[in-house]
Amino acid sequence: MEVVAEKNTRVQSLAQEDKPEVPREYIQKTGNRPELLLSSSNENKSVPSVDLSGNNFREELSQACREWGVFHVINHGVPDLKLLNDMRRIGRAFFEDLPMTEKLKYGCKANAPASEGYGSRMLVASDDAVLDWRDYFDHHTYPLSRRDPSRWPNIPSNYREIVSEYSDNMKTLAHRLMSLISESLGLQSSCIEEVVGEVYQNITISYYPRCPQPDLTLGLQTHSDMGVVTLLIQDDVGGLQVLKDGQWINVQTLPDAIVVLLGDQTEIISNGKYRSVEHRAVTNNNRARLSIAAFHDPAKDAIIRPACELISDSLPARYYQVCYGDYVAAWYTKGPEGKRNIDALLL
Repeated sequence: MEVVAEKNTRVQSLAQEDKPEVPREYIQKTGNRPELLLSSSNENKSVPSVDLSGNNFREELSQACREWGVFHVINHGVPDLKLLNDMRRIGRAFFEDLPMTEKLKYGCKANAPASEGYGSRMLVASDDAVLDWRDYFDHHTYPLSRRDPSRWPNIPSNYREIVSEYSDNMKTLAHRLMSLISESLGLQSSCIEEVVGEVYQNITISYYPRCPQPDLTLGLQTHSDMGVVTLLIQDDVGGLQVLKDGQWINVQTLPDAIVVLLGDQTEIISNGKYRSVEHRAVTNNNRARLSIAAFHDPAKDAIIRPACELISDSLPARYYQVCYGDYVAAWYTKGPEGKRNIDALLL
């Protein structure tokens, strides 16, 4: 008999039923299903690391942005590495220690894209879209006018303080990286920040329960992030993959490193010199996985276009300009699917 999930069912509840099959809504089309056994050539490839305390970090960063669109950053300036572990700890505590009735008190608003709180189903145009094998808690953290810790859990007792501290540190690092990326493009260090305007930051804790059919599902479907830069930490389970030269590469788990993923708006500003990275999350049937992403996006009224310094007769503009709010609306209307949203802006 075909298994079907109720519309508001959380993935964690499905996993706890311990059934041998996933509901049909979570089964990916054949061409989108993960290849869980990577070839030996893929296993030898690894996402580069950039040591911000090293002598050559500017060259390393430029090469990583140009060739990968993703890199680990180490010696990143977060003053207390314990903070990274604290974020992982409180994330697991929310998903694994609280009963479902308590978690649902923080449920996202229905039919509202990017709603703050505890959710599972991403809002897209079609109700029959394939779903991710993932639950999440989304926090609105910047600008500070959006930050309302009373809407976040207070178990563990220091949950809200830890998220606030983590948010501040990630915003500081994001601004530093935007400055360095601007300089690496030959632009003024303030270029990307001036285009972006006031940074909007969301912090999303994603929880990927054990899955009985990891060969048929994805924890997070293939997409590139819509904003400027995403800062992500993982636990030791692994499951994040990036697309490099047509092949999926596992992103190694480094407990003290932060994964930097370039978003679509950085690709536009760089006139395609730097590419936003396609990525996805695969599932497994052994251990639940946790990741935490801090998204840094432009203001909704920001106009994003290729930097004029990167346009010439020999290298004309490659993208139409776009109002970021319109880009977000289109993203949620069509849903994520590879890089189709930014490719729609190609001239």
